[in-house]
Amino acid sequence: MTDRKDELAANLARVEERIAAACDAAGRGRDEVTLIVVTKTWPASDVRILSGLGVRHVAENRDQDAAPKATACADLPLVWHFVGQLQTNKVRSVVGYADVVQSVDRARLVSALSKECVRAGREVGCLIQVALDAGADGRGERGGVAPSGVAELADLVAGAEGLRLDGLMTVAPLTGEYAGRQQAAFERLMDLSTDLRRTHPAANMVSAGMSADLEQAVAAGATHVRVGSAVLGVRPRLG
Repeated sequence: MTDRKDELAANLARVEERIAAACDAAGRGRDEVTLIVVTKTWPASDVRILSGLGVRHVAENRDQDAAPKATACADLPLVWHFVGQLQTNKVRSVVGYADVVQSVDRARLVSALSKECVRAGREVGCLIQVALDAGADGRGERGGVAPSGVAELADLVAGAEGLRLDGLMTVAPLTGEYAGRQQAAFERLMDLSTDLRRTHPAANMVSAGMSADLEQAVAAGATHVRVGSAVLGVRPRLG
C-alpha cells in the first residue's frame, strides 16, 4: 500500500504541475481549474489514498463499478461525478451517490433523473454533454447532444425539480471536423458556454480535457479537467 501511495502521490504531483503550467501559460489562476480524478476500473483503496492526498473530486463511468465504490468510500469528503453514458434503468442507483451527472444528453434522461432526485430528496448537478461530432441524428459517437440542441435541453434541466444546471461537458471527438483538433473543440465548447450563460448565468462549469489534452482544455478556458491514467496509471482490463 505504501508503494501504491508513493506512486499515486508522484503521478498526482506531475499532473498538478501540468495544470499549474497550463494555467500560467493561459494567464489563469490555478484555482480556476478543478481536477477530477477518473477512478473507473480502480479499487476503492485507490480512492482512499487519493482522498488522503487531497483529491476531492472523483469520477466514474459505469454504475456497476461506481455504486459499491461510493458506498465503500461514503465516509470520505468527496464529490462524485458520473461521466459515462447513462441508461435510464441505472438512474435510481446513480442518484444514490452522484453529486454531478456530466452526461445529460436527452429529455428522457432529464425526466428520469428529476423523478429519482425528488424521490430521494436530493439535488443533483447536471452538465449537458455536447457532441461536437454529432451526426444527422443529433447524437455523438460517445453520447451527447448536438450544439443546436443544447439550449432546449438546458432549459429542460433548469426547470426540472431536483436538478441543478451546472454547465457543459464534452469529450474531444475522434471523427468529424474537430478530430485531432482538441483545442478548437474545447474553444467551441467555451463559445457554447458563453451562449448558455446568457440565459443561465449560474451554469458556468465547463468540463473538458483528459490526460492527453488537459493543457488544451485549460488554454480554452475549461473549469474542470477529468484525468484518469495520468494519475492512476494504465487501467487494468475489465473482466
